[in-house]
Amino acid sequence: MADLPALPPPAERRKRFLVYGIALVVLVILAVAGWRLFGSGDGDAQKTQSADGKGGKAGQGKGGAGKGGGRFGGGGGGVQPVQAVAAKVGDINVVQTALGTATALRTVTVKPRVDGMLASVNYTEGQIVPAGHPLAQIDPVPFQLALMQVEGQLARDAAQLNNARLDLERYTTLLAQDSIAKQQVDQQAALVKQLEGTVKIDQAIVDNAKLQLSYTHITAPLGGKLGLRQVDPGNMVKSSDANGVAVITQVDPMSVVFTIPQDALPKVLQRLASGDKLPVEAWDREQKVVLAKGTLLSADNQIDVTTGTVKLKAQFPNPQGMMFPNQFVNVRMVTDTLKGVIVVPSAAIQRGNQGTVVYVVKEDNTVTLRKVTVGPTEGQLTAVTQGLQAGERVITDGVDRIREGAKVDVTEPGAGLRGGGGGAGKGGGDPAKREEFRKRLEGMTPEQREEAKKRFQEQRQGQGQGQPQERPAQSQDRAVPGQSTAGIPSQGAGSPAAAASLPAPSSAPSNAPPASEERRKRFENMTPEQREEFRKRREQRESAKQ
Repeated sequence: MADLPALPPPAERRKRFLVYGIALVVLVILAVAGWRLFGSGDGDAQKTQSADGKGGKAGQGKGGAGKGGGRFGGGGGGVQPVQAVAAKVGDINVVQTALGTATALRTVTVKPRVDGMLASVNYTEGQIVPAGHPLAQIDPVPFQLALMQVEGQLARDAAQLNNARLDLERYTTLLAQDSIAKQQVDQQAALVKQLEGTVKIDQAIVDNAKLQLSYTHITAPLGGKLGLRQVDPGNMVKSSDANGVAVITQVDPMSVVFTIPQDALPKVLQRLASGDKLPVEAWDREQKVVLAKGTLLSADNQIDVTTGTVKLKAQFPNPQGMMFPNQFVNVRMVTDTLKGVIVVPSAAIQRGNQGTVVYVVKEDNTVTLRKVTVGPTEGQLTAVTQGLQAGERVITDGVDRIREGAKVDVTEPGAGLRGGGGGAGKGGGDPAKREEFRKRLEGMTPEQREEAKKRFQEQRQGQGQGQPQERPAQSQDRAVPGQSTAGIPSQGAGSPAAAASLPAPSSAPSNAPPASEERRKRFENMTPEQREEFRKRREQRESAKQ
């Protein structure tokens, strides 16, 4: 008989059992985590559906959970709220955008034309001065003395010329009497002409001295804005100084140099050749403020081969000084205008693997995917050249929740549901409450949505006949088993009043509060604006009854 294998030592068995125990604990932890992550959502959904579908239609074999199908109870076939806008016919500008630099129309560095000591500076930094305004004064004394000296030389030579002319007249008389030789007369005439030349030279020297003296008074050669002071009084200034005495820039009008692609150049040149003044706008760096509006002046005579662009120059009036030399600006130039084209909001244009598409809402409020060809964009509008007709509704918000053939509830931007009342805008722009209302609407079953719409229509009809805004107690206490007793308010899908007044789906109509309690809760959930409007309507009804 074969011997049995020896048993492992007790220590080794305990170690093996410990490893198995740790592995088992890890598996349990992973199972619990997986159940909490993936199973709790389905469990909660089933609990909600079972609570919503107790009795009535939810338990009639249609399968409350199966009917809801999906996380929100409405399932893939539920009605989804979206925003849509009708396509319109309009004009849209073809705008060429570019980056540009503002340049002063003229910039001048004022330098002294004579050397000397700067006696005074007669301007304020940043001052706007006209042409001819005095800017600085150089010490004129040395130039005044030089002028006096040359004026003395001129007076001396002029006296000699007068004396020579008198002698020539005498010699001419004596020659006629044959008293002197003709050679002496000719010499005197040559002396007169020599002195006349000397006097002309002296006169030119005098004029030059006066000119140098005038250069000591420095004036603005053009009107514009002065910069910071370049030199202070008391310093010696020279005409060779690089900085000069002042710098003047002409800022009104202002020019902007910008570049456009060479492909856009032919259309621009065509309009320039026809004499059109292309409108150009200069915007700030963040493209929020229009700095100035002007026209295109000219284009450069060659294309930059390194960038494939060409320089253009536009001129802008700048009386308020909104533009500054060397300022970075965004340029928008209207190169053409498309008239009578289909335009839609840019938010409606979707781009994907199929190309450029839009979601079109048909007459039965179902969605179809339409491939379109888009044109230029101006602001928040985009031109559609093919694939869309005027009047067709395109979805601008909510495209992530729909698919081909889906049923939707259409709301206009800033308005309520189709057929909704005019209460839109009373706080309807609150994104948090709008999202809360959307989630509550998605949490309903199709039957609950239909019942809510019916109650909403009844409420509107009652308001149209002069009845109070809140439902009577008997209509509030009436409920369909298994369905929500909530109604869709007239404020629209995005209204905070809708989000506040729409309760969560409930399946316990027997426990509903009395009518007075319901009114009080609804009144507390109203915004201050809605409460004020409610009081006004109640006062109007009471006055009408009296």
